[in-house]
Amino acid sequence: MNFEKTTLRIEDTLLAILSDRKKNGTFRFLRIQKEGMVDFISNDYLGLAKVSEISESLHSFVDNGASGSRLLSGNKVYHESLEKYLADYFKAESTLLFNSGYLANLGLLSSVPQKGDTILFDELSHMCIKEGVRLSRANYFNFKHNSLENLEQKLTKATGNIFVVVESVYSMDGDQAPLKQIVELCEKYNANLIVDEAHTTGLFGDSGFGLCCDLGLEDRIFARTYTFGKAIGAHGAAVAGSEILKDYLINYSRHFIYTTALNYHSVQLIENAINYRKAHPELVEKLTRNILLFRQLIRRDIPKLESFHPIQGIMVHGNEEAIKLAGHLNAAGFDMRPIVSPTVPVNQERIRICLHAFNSTMEISNLCDAINEYYTQ
Repeated sequence: MNFEKTTLRIEDTLLAILSDRKKNGTFRFLRIQKEGMVDFISNDYLGLAKVSEISESLHSFVDNGASGSRLLSGNKVYHESLEKYLADYFKAESTLLFNSGYLANLGLLSSVPQKGDTILFDELSHMCIKEGVRLSRANYFNFKHNSLENLEQKLTKATGNIFVVVESVYSMDGDQAPLKQIVELCEKYNANLIVDEAHTTGLFGDSGFGLCCDLGLEDRIFARTYTFGKAIGAHGAAVAGSEILKDYLINYSRHFIYTTALNYHSVQLIENAINYRKAHPELVEKLTRNILLFRQLIRRDIPKLESFHPIQGIMVHGNEEAIKLAGHLNAAGFDMRPIVSPTVPVNQERIRICLHAFNSTMEISNLCDAINEYYTQ
């Protein structure tokens, strides 16, 4: 039987929109990493995603799937066991699992702030924070990146319950939020601080419990979100806070209530990976040496991010220049991507480089040689 495909009118509209994106160099597409390419793109900072030992102990069968949401058939002993483990690890009264960091921030920010409340968020916050804020019923405003002065100006005008949302380390710039000063401002104005620890989980603190705990601020912060798909090398996320917050999210967070829970393998992998990280502090030491090496070998006159996090970046002007530099580095065997507007502001385009504990000295040296060579052409 022959079928003639009829192009729907909406598809014509979508095609025109996609064509515009192709013309300005911002068209996204999926690709598989070519064999032999050196990984300078993944968020697997410590290499835990590639450690077979972490999953080898998962030999006993429990289930293939949780079979439902946590409020129906999907709440298992292994979920509650991990939440108790994570509460202890992150020095919190309680934690609640979510299927990803994106969903954790959506679920928290869309449900907790009420009508008449005010949310203030850093302008460079991740999209999941911005989307969560937009889904809430509260008034919301951004403040200039890491600007305590601008944040305080907006705190003085805020109404209702006030929420301040920041990332401990920002995903595109690799810089830290001034958490101690932000905590003090929140206490001065009776604001509730929410910190996304996506890029510090597994990296900061002796056991990898993140920047908030490393600074001893955990008891002064309303809520923290932790992601396990980056340095922990697994999947899933958790919100850490009080028992009252956990009960509220279970009752009102749509992104928790209406989704199938993580299965046994995913849950146990998180605990195994954290235990492996605790037992191998040398991975962080190696990563730190690699960061210092990269910054030493890159020419000083090349515009780059001022970051001492695994997230590094070479700054360029314009999408075309970012794509050109990425092509040069890809051709040299390094896997990385251009970060173009609108993902970042115009004239702040860049090549985002993720360093890892498993990158060799030679790989980093060769990468820096390729970047330096590009800027001598």
